[in-house]
Amino acid sequence: MSTVPMQNDDSGAAGSGRFEEELRAMVVELAPRQFAVVQVWEAGDGELDGCVAAWGTVYEDGRTQVSGADGASRLVLGSPERAVWWFGRETGVTARLVWLAAPERTAAA
Repeated sequence: MSTVPMQNDDSGAAGSGRFEEELRAMVVELAPRQFAVVQVWEAGDGELDGCVAAWGTVYEDGRTQVSGADGASRLVLGSPERAVWWFGRETGVTARLVWLAAPERTAAA
């Protein structure tokens, strides 16, 4: 677990100023990454169709939690790629990861 030592700002008040900035920076740096698992299939006449099948969160250690978009299923997997396998098992359907925009890791605003 990462910690930020308690510091006083210039006014002497604990928990404000620079310490708050350091806390925000730590949160941004350690935030888990989020993704969607999308399924794609051929809809006919060469057209493709698709949907969001699940939403997932991957933590620093690789542990991945996935919830079906319909709310009916929840999985704990070893990696996001396992979610692709899980949702791509149906014949004629492929699955892929779409990562949500990563937080700006240099800004802690």
